[in-house]
Amino acid sequence: MNPSTPRGAVPGPDGKPRCPWGTSAEDYAAYHDTEWGRPVRGDDALFERISLEAFQSGLSWLTILRRREGFRAAFAGFRIAEVAAFTEEDEARLLADPGIIRNRAKIRATLANARAAADWRPGELTELIWSYAPEPASPAPRTPEEVPAVTPESTALARELKRRGLSFVGPTTAYALMQACGLVNDHLADCWVRDLSAR
Repeated sequence: MNPSTPRGAVPGPDGKPRCPWGTSAEDYAAYHDTEWGRPVRGDDALFERISLEAFQSGLSWLTILRRREGFRAAFAGFRIAEVAAFTEEDEARLLADPGIIRNRAKIRATLANARAAADWRPGELTELIWSYAPEPASPAPRTPEEVPAVTPESTALARELKRRGLSFVGPTTAYALMQACGLVNDHLADCWVRDLSAR
């Protein structure tokens, strides 16, 4: 490791110690401070996170954050029932929309995922995802190197989501979802947000 690479939380412009990635851009700082790691429940809210994590695959998360409102407008606020009813004309509209990532495979996966989830009973997606939340890690990670990219729980969650008909939900994507939605708290031990993110 380069000796100049931050090993723990680093102070932002306001002096508060943050996970290193949360200091690299204003958009990241806001997301880090107010959303990442906070518990998210609700089928539509979790469907949004699943969809955005899928679109992020191979790209920077900053790219997704900066297009988030465009995604919400394009995908009817990620309301599962509405997205499930999208037509071929809607797919063509999405492929022409400069406010989102115009990747045909990811767009089709999002529509197919909505159609799969639309058949579930209300609350089922939330219950399914949260059933894979592990016990809180102890001790908390002190450096980014201590934060995993995949865990047994994320591998099992990805397997179950795929079994239930969802795609673009591999173990790494599933773990990013778990981090973003507060199933795990991967804020570093000395990050000021860590204690605010307990589920």
